Amino acid sequence: MTEKEKMLAGELYDCGDPELLELWHLGKDLARKYNLLDSHDAQGKKEILKQLLGGMGDNLWITPPFYVDYGCNIFFGNNCEVNMNCTFLDDNKITIGDYALIAPGVQIYTAFHPTHYLDRFGDSADSDFNFCKTETAPVTIGNHVWIGGGAIIMPGVTIGDNVVIGAGSVVTKDIPDNTIAYGNPCRVVRENKRMR
Repeated sequence: MTEKEKMLAGELYDCGDPELLELWHLGKDLARKYNLLDSHDAQGKKEILKQLLGGMGDNLWITPPFYVDYGCNIFFGNNCEVNMNCTFLDDNKITIGDYALIAPGVQIYTAFHPTHYLDRFGDSADSDFNFCKTETAPVTIGNHVWIGGGAIIMPGVTIGDNVVIGAGSVVTKDIPDNTIAYGNPCRVVRENKRMR
């Protein structure tokens, strides 16, 4: 099993693996190009996003700056908007449904490290730097979700359809459909139903 296969399977893997480092550098370079494009260059942005992301539907809007680990493990549905200064650590899949609104400063993490220090570092024979050992878990965000500014979505979380996550929340567990949730840790506070 390659280190990339281990990474996507959620097994302990070596970030210093040459194949992964190459993908990491490619993601960083494409994100940098995207972040530096002229604000009016919609076609240039679309072309870079096609190279950077794993998949995207129609009408995707991402306001720079936008930060990724690899980029290729991020999948957007249709009609999504990501505001400025968001960070997606896509060491595993990040799947976002249709009509998602992601406010400024949102962080989505799929990567985490062993809790015991003796398990975190080992020899990375193929790299000049001794990278920390890492594990992953995918993040799934449903349709018609609004994630408030500064929220943090932790590895392995699934957020259902028609959910609002309050600003500044730390989402550590799954959030069911049709709810409004906020806090640290994030908890469901009420049903999300139409008021009109």
